[in-house]
Amino acid sequence: MQLPIHLIQDELNIFETRFKEAVKSHTPLLDRIMRFIVKRKGKQLRPMFVLLSAKLCGPVNEPAYRAASLVELLHTATLVHDDVVDDSMERRGFFSTYALWKAKANVLIGDYLLAKGLLLSLDHNDYRILHILSDAVRKMSEGELLQIEKARSLNLKEEIYFEIIKNKTASLLASACSAGAWSTSNDEKIAEKLRFFGEKTGMAFQIKDDLFDYTSDNVGKPTGNDIKEKKLTLPLIYTLNNIDKTTRRQIIYIVKNQNQDKEKVKWVIGKVEEAGGIAYATEKMNGFKAEAIAILHEFPESPIRKGLEDLVLYVTDRKY
Repeated sequence: MQLPIHLIQDELNIFETRFKEAVKSHTPLLDRIMRFIVKRKGKQLRPMFVLLSAKLCGPVNEPAYRAASLVELLHTATLVHDDVVDDSMERRGFFSTYALWKAKANVLIGDYLLAKGLLLSLDHNDYRILHILSDAVRKMSEGELLQIEKARSLNLKEEIYFEIIKNKTASLLASACSAGAWSTSNDEKIAEKLRFFGEKTGMAFQIKDDLFDYTSDNVGKPTGNDIKEKKLTLPLIYTLNNIDKTTRRQIIYIVKNQNQDKEKVKWVIGKVEEAGGIAYATEKMNGFKAEAIAILHEFPESPIRKGLEDLVLYVTDRKY
């Protein structure tokens, strides 16, 4: 599945220029770090969701470009802070900013990106868009902290898992779609409908990420990495709730105490597959995908609607 870049190629080019301007600094060190970040940006899925959601509701305008830049600034800020929290030396196959400039600088870099995003909206009176995206940042923080709290016991109920990923991952994608829709429609109902669409897509996105931990494909992170980090993801949660007590105790012991042993981790992955954890998570992911597409189909048929549908399919069919 290809990304529908052709539908918004001109808009993406303008966004690129605006984003580079948005992160510029008068401090030489900071400006050098910002150039490093800009060169190593990912696929820019979130700005694409903003721009396509905006274009679904009308011609892309200046508030839409600012919304796309704000989303990318906030997303980049969270990644920079995440690398500090996770002690991560790599990001997208390159050295992370944390590896090159260490913890103190990275905390300040994340703060700088957040402040630039806030000012970008405030300087242009984009108050509604700022409110939409600020709510996502709050939810992301709550989701991360809830995950930390629940991971200690390794006794995570499925509904808590869904609450975590709705806040931690889906909230930013939901807000990206909502902000894009608001920028060209100024219609609360439409913005809320696209927010719901983005949330369902974000849930599918995170479950797909969870599934990568149980595949042998080259997906940009080591297989079993979530187990090594004691993260309870949907395939493992399902398995723990649907196996005999002896095997359950063995899995919990390995996750808690032997998570760096490759053979033990491989054994856990095998048990997850045997118990149907992978199939169950795939079914749940496809359910969220279907819900997202059903919401899209409430809008008139158009190339832009098809582009958003293709983005949903890309999220769930991607290989990394």
